[in-house]
Amino acid sequence: MSTPNKTVKSPARSGRALLILALIIFGLLATTFIQGVSSVKLGLDLRGGTSVTLQPRASNDSNKVTSEAIDQAVSIIRQRVDSIGVAESEVTAQGSGTNRQIVISVPGDSGRRVVDLVGQTAELRFRQVLAEGSGISNPADTSTAATPAAGVNADLNAKYAALDCTDPASREGTGADSPADTIVSCSRDGGAKYILAPAEVLGTQVSSAEAGYDPSQGLAWFVSLTFNGDGTKAFGALTNRVTSLQSPLNQVAIVLDGLVVSAPRINEAIPSGNAQITGSFSQVEAQDLANVLKYGALPLAFDRGEVQQVSPTLGADQLSAGLLAGALGLGLVLIYSLLYYRGLGLVVVGSLALAAAIVYLLFLVLGETIGFTLTLAGIAGAIVAIGVTADSFIVFFERIRDEAREGRSIRSAVESGWAKARHTILVADAVSLIAAALLYFFAVGGVRGFAFTLGLTTLVDLIIVFFFTKPMVSILAGVKFFSSGHPLSGLSPKSIGMKNYRTASITTDSTKTVSTQSVSTLEA
Repeated sequence: MSTPNKTVKSPARSGRALLILALIIFGLLATTFIQGVSSVKLGLDLRGGTSVTLQPRASNDSNKVTSEAIDQAVSIIRQRVDSIGVAESEVTAQGSGTNRQIVISVPGDSGRRVVDLVGQTAELRFRQVLAEGSGISNPADTSTAATPAAGVNADLNAKYAALDCTDPASREGTGADSPADTIVSCSRDGGAKYILAPAEVLGTQVSSAEAGYDPSQGLAWFVSLTFNGDGTKAFGALTNRVTSLQSPLNQVAIVLDGLVVSAPRINEAIPSGNAQITGSFSQVEAQDLANVLKYGALPLAFDRGEVQQVSPTLGADQLSAGLLAGALGLGLVLIYSLLYYRGLGLVVVGSLALAAAIVYLLFLVLGETIGFTLTLAGIAGAIVAIGVTADSFIVFFERIRDEAREGRSIRSAVESGWAKARHTILVADAVSLIAAALLYFFAVGGVRGFAFTLGLTTLVDLIIVFFFTKPMVSILAGVKFFSSGHPLSGLSPKSIGMKNYRTASITTDSTKTVSTQSVSTLEA
């Protein structure tokens, strides 16, 4: 029994959809040209990189190694790594309880910078200078001893005189000093050593930190600090008190992890709650210092353990294996589509080719804009998405065949089949997107790369199905090869699965009947 044919929509709509897709592709191509990118950024497992293990320890007597402190350290380190734009890095705690180690994996050649960055405890303190001298040790020279001042005893004077800041071991900067102690310390470059009073302003009282430079000083970089309410009061009181004192007591040392970054003289009180850290910084050093201060000090100190380099050769082998797996999966889908859907299989070939091109362009653009890097897990997500895209084609093509079996013309079957298939396609892709979003927000490491790629390629599937597959099928339905039900079109009575295709026919839009020949009858 034939079903009355619906009015077929204008082909102009299909042309508009294809035009929109062409504009999307052109926009992506133009963006990659403007950005000047030509290759996809690869992750640690595909191009090699650095992996370092940190062993936590208490930074001082008041800080103990606890599970909560390790979790907090992981969070702070992850923020530091993310702040310098290192994508697809992994920061994880391995082990159990307080015996856990923190493992950091960073792709590419930025590993050494990240290792140095996350290794800083970032304990910031502002201390009054009680004594200042050359960084060279000379215990026999009593002139290197500090002028007696409050909190400076003979033992501390002797320790100060014996301190050799030219020794790299004296400039490691552990951040293990207690803010309530009077300490001896070296400058970062080892050129000077100090006796410093107890800290009066702490890094926890800094609300923000930003890197900047002064053009009038030859582009010298510095870090601007803004204190919170308590910090503003404490810093104002400190600067007001030392202003009238003689040198070096009128100096305030800015101490980071036990090393003096700078020790400027205070000429007037600073009640505004703002300060600058200077110290011959490069741009990278200033930005890294601002980042570690912005996200707070680590609650623990760390001993740097095993540092591993992932070989680029091994990464290249894994990349080749991943691409081979993707090519095999894509090839099997194409072979199945051409054998089963015949002429319609060409639409599948074109759709998958365009999907691959758009995904590749998106990888290029996102790599430059948000630091996206492709990992082995990401390749797995793309391979899974091939199946998601193939499902969309199958749902659409089978609905077309269902409608044609009910007696509709091919062009009418395409439109009515699409109206019923698109709901199923949207629901299926929505499930994939929800799963990808949940994995991305609640997982860590490589799983997030899998989730991001799966979600991205699922969105591309929707674009391709709505703006290429359906419009192309609508256009082909007006071509005689398809509308007449040619045996190689994929829409012949035999392909559609009519019960008795010896006498079956395909109805055309002009209500004429085109008889088809066959040699056997399909059973119901």
